[in-house]
Amino acid sequence: MNIYFNCMKGIIYKELIRFVKQKSRFFSALVRPLLWLFIFSVGFKTALGLAITPPYETYITYETYIVPGLVGMVLLFNGMQSSLTMIFDREMGSMKILLSSYINRNFLLFCKMFATSIVSTIQAITFLLIAKFYGVDISYLAIVVTIPIIIISSIILNAFALFISSVIKQLENFATVMNFVIFPMFFLSSALYPLWKIKDSSILLYEISSYNPFTYIVESIRFSLYLKVDVQALLVLVISLVITLIMAFLGFKSKKVNNS
Repeated sequence: MNIYFNCMKGIIYKELIRFVKQKSRFFSALVRPLLWLFIFSVGFKTALGLAITPPYETYITYETYIVPGLVGMVLLFNGMQSSLTMIFDREMGSMKILLSSYINRNFLLFCKMFATSIVSTIQAITFLLIAKFYGVDISYLAIVVTIPIIIISSIILNAFALFISSVIKQLENFATVMNFVIFPMFFLSSALYPLWKIKDSSILLYEISSYNPFTYIVESIRFSLYLKVDVQALLVLVISLVITLIMAFLGFKSKKVNNS
């Protein structure tokens, strides 16, 4: 048990050290959502009318609406970034050595996902604090309550990213795959627009968005930030967690078979 604990502690420490040293990674993760919050939302709020829908009990500004989606953006992009670092580690040999140790491979992968989720959570909380100081109505209690949802959501996206990294064989292909994965997941969700708005424009896009797991990540964060619970979103979150973990574990198991 001591060995496993030290292993997890070591992986988390390595990820945090990498995060501290790569200051540009921290700021770039915040630039994207802050651009949407400070600039794009100014134009969109005049064009989009938002009805009173749960969890909101009054009319809200567009900035308030998109904050949960922008938190999801932080988690999504950081998850894909973890996929890039996994490919880099695998090509450089450090992850290959780690995965060939006698410690359970699935445990090592979970430690990697959990370590990355801690980094993502730090970035997400930083963004929420900036949004609060900007004027978005978020309580400190709500931010604390939302942390478990953020961690679970981050693990889901990290697991999906690790599965992708198990499929990608060359670093050069990562950017192309990232574009095909990140942007459809983000834009075909409730991150920027309510689902009923999407339904008014296109039934097909509404159906796709309704089956997009990222939609339920955003909605779980949205409800949690207002100290409420969306049971359906949480259920999808749990199912997505199980499925993505299995995908990540099987992806690296098959890679071990192929390499051998």
